[in-house]
Order: sequence, then C-alpha cells, then structure tokens
Amino acid sequence: MPNFHPRKHGSQRLSLNNLTDDELNDIHQATLDVLEKTGLFFETDEALQMFDGAGAKIDRKNKIVKIPAQLVEDAIESAPSKILLAGRDPKHDKVLEAGRVHFTNFSEGIVVVDPFNGEHRAPVKADLANAAKLVDFLDEIDVCEKAVGSSDVPPEVLPLHNAEAMLTNTTKHCCVGPGSGYLLKKLVQMAGAISGGIKKFQERPILSFTTCPVSPLKLINECCEIIIEAARSRSIINILSMAMAGGTSPVTLAGTLVTHNAEVLGGITLNQLVQKGAPVIYGSSTTAMDLKIGTASVGTPECAIISGAVARLARYYALPSYVAGG
Repeated sequence: MPNFHPRKHGSQRLSLNNLTDDELNDIHQATLDVLEKTGLFFETDEALQMFDGAGAKIDRKNKIVKIPAQLVEDAIESAPSKILLAGRDPKHDKVLEAGRVHFTNFSEGIVVVDPFNGEHRAPVKADLANAAKLVDFLDEIDVCEKAVGSSDVPPEVLPLHNAEAMLTNTTKHCCVGPGSGYLLKKLVQMAGAISGGIKKFQERPILSFTTCPVSPLKLINECCEIIIEAARSRSIINILSMAMAGGTSPVTLAGTLVTHNAEVLGGITLNQLVQKGAPVIYGSSTTAMDLKIGTASVGTPECAIISGAVARLARYYALPSYVAGG
C-alpha cells in the first residue's frame, strides 16, 4: 500500500503531541540539510552504487553519500503507511498504521536469573524458548521480540537459532535481528517453510527484522546488507536508531532528533531505492546518555520526551513506527 500522504497528520485515536507542526517542519528541514550537506556513511559498495544511480553525490574514498531532498521525500512517499504483522495464528495478526498502538517485550537481556537456583548467568536457547512461551500466554503483549540471545549456540548462526526458538514457541508475530544479509535470506527461507512457501510468507509475514545504524550517521556493512536484502525479499525491516544524546548524538534533544531522523530516513531511502513499496518501519531506541556513569538512561524524562517526539515524527511522515518505552 503506497504512502500517498507523507507529512500529513490529523486527529488520531491516541495522541501525544509534544511537537508543534512548525517544530516538526523545522526538524524535517534540518534533517534534509544534514543528509544533503553532511551526508551519511554507507560502508558497502552495493549501497553506494544504489545511491550513485539515483543521483546522490558519492565520495567513494570516504564512503559518504550526500542525498538530495527529493530522493528522501520520494522514499517517504513510496514506503507503505500500513503494515501487517501476521501471527502464525491469524487471531494474533496486528496492523501497524496511524492510531493503532500495540505492545511488545524488549530486546535483549544479557543476563538471566535461573528460575530454579537463582544463579545469575548468560541466557541460553531454552531461556529464549521459555520467554516466547510466556509472551504467547500474555494477552497484554501483542508481538514477540527476542527477549534474550542464545549464548549456547555457534555465533555464526545465532540468529537462526533465535528465530527457531521463537517461532516454535509462540503463535504471535516474531521480530529478530538477522545479523547479516546472508542470514536474513536463510531466515526468509525458514519462515517460508513454516508459512507454506515464500509467496505465502510475503502475503502473511510471520517474521520481521531489525537493524540499527551506528550513531552518529553511519550505516555499516551488516546494516546496509540487511536493509538491501529485506527490500529484495519484500520482508519487513525496522530501521532503529539507538543514538544517545550527549554521547553519540548532540546533547540537545532537538539535535539528537535531527541526527536520529537522518539515520532512519537514510536507511529508508536505501530500502526504497532497492524496491519501491517494500515494507519498512521507522524505529527508535534513542535516549540520553547518563553523563555521570556513561550509560544509556531509560525510565527517564529525557527518554520519554524523545520517544514521544520520535513517534510524532513517524506519524508526520505517515510511516509505521516502533518506539522503545521510557
């Protein structure tokens, strides 16, 4: 479903309008300036070639792409404004569009408390399977995200084991990080085998993918590969910035919103250059850095303000969004 109404928004069923229309426009224009004058780092030659053929300015030595405003706005227009997150059981189908809000668990815990002996230890595949069963049981959670990683499997195929543990233990839609473009292809084959073929998987996507730019303003090899392969297979890709104000992005929240927006829109533009109309989600796990201890702050006013502003930006573009909770 093409996005025929970019940058249009009206009264919705659920709304937290912490940015005015003028402020949204200012952030958008500042983002276009960053993309066209400063540019983004794209590490893969294939991504550089995509932009070169579309009229962007390419510095191949430094792998910097300066993207004209029209190219970005064309990508926003061609990206779908509505996306189906299909469950293996259709009763768990969820639609992402303006005015609909759904909830998921978050990714990913790096330590678990053993339920039998209380030991703090690294998570294993069985823990992820149990977490998926819990998500399947809880009506309050709509979509199953990778709660922990499987530390007891070969790292080269870790995403495949993660997906298996989830898909075989919940009938809700699943979200995983594919690790690379190659593994994304394998995951699509896995989901196709479950769905009854690749075409049926594309019609009812039971699995979606997430990739993260590296702030500030970088899309490294794995990120570029995942975005490109997701577009080719018409798989859902969540392009999720994890900028930290005061650390990997400007200390001001407005400045952080601009660099965050540039990273996500740059990824969306690459995605749409590969395949117009490919399903893409505007993602955020951006927050502020705790300047005392040098870690990401969550559960803070700054995180809540950024999350609300990012959701507003996504609605400004008429794009489905994924926003980390505060």
